[in-house]
Amino acid sequence: MAAPMELSCWGGDWGLPSLHPESLTVMAYAKFSGAPLTVNTINNSWSTPKDVPVLISEDTVISQPAKILNFLRKQRYNADYELSAKQGADTLAYIALLEEKLLPALLHTFWVEAENYCSVTKPWFASRIPFPLSLYLPGKMSREALNRILLTRGGPPLYSLTEVEAQIYRDAKECLNLLSKRLGTSQFFFGNTPTTLDAFVFGFLAPVYKVCFPRVQLQEHLKQLTNLCRFCDDILTCYFKLTITDG
Repeated sequence: MAAPMELSCWGGDWGLPSLHPESLTVMAYAKFSGAPLTVNTINNSWSTPKDVPVLISEDTVISQPAKILNFLRKQRYNADYELSAKQGADTLAYIALLEEKLLPALLHTFWVEAENYCSVTKPWFASRIPFPLSLYLPGKMSREALNRILLTRGGPPLYSLTEVEAQIYRDAKECLNLLSKRLGTSQFFFGNTPTTLDAFVFGFLAPVYKVCFPRVQLQEHLKQLTNLCRFCDDILTCYFKLTITDG
């Protein structure tokens, strides 16, 4: 009998099982591969893990989506077993594209854009973190997001934060366009069966698509790409059985 597996992750809202891209990625892959995860959402608990999501199976503790997915594959929960070698290589290339081109704008939308952070992100996360940690941790997460953006985008020729912001949103919109073109009219990125790439794309796109922010330039662009929106809605209805509402 397989050892029980528990996933600790941030919870959901706005019709999403989680607001956290990395948590969503793992949750989606588990659904696609049939992995029997017990999901424990972080809710006002002192036992908030340092790195979220975290998978625990007996004495094994794993963080980071790629490592968690590798562990699930070793337990024979593999959503990619029908992929060719080329499709496997394409998967790695598109995940790298997501992390390089889309993630900085996603972090900025949630954690750096002041109006979004103050009115949505900070109060949402603070309500799920115990006092007095709730006064400190969201700000720390915001600073870490900005540092991560500047680490990858803050060097020459982009010296000012305004220039960095303009570039990361240009890159993100270009990435969304490429994803839309690659998906085309297919249900998933490699046909009729979801794979690792679908889990990562869903994890990155669904929060942008659904969360109600006051500043929504990335969301507005995504909503023009109707096949990507349909892709997110289909996964939510088919695999998470959630009622679809406009983000």
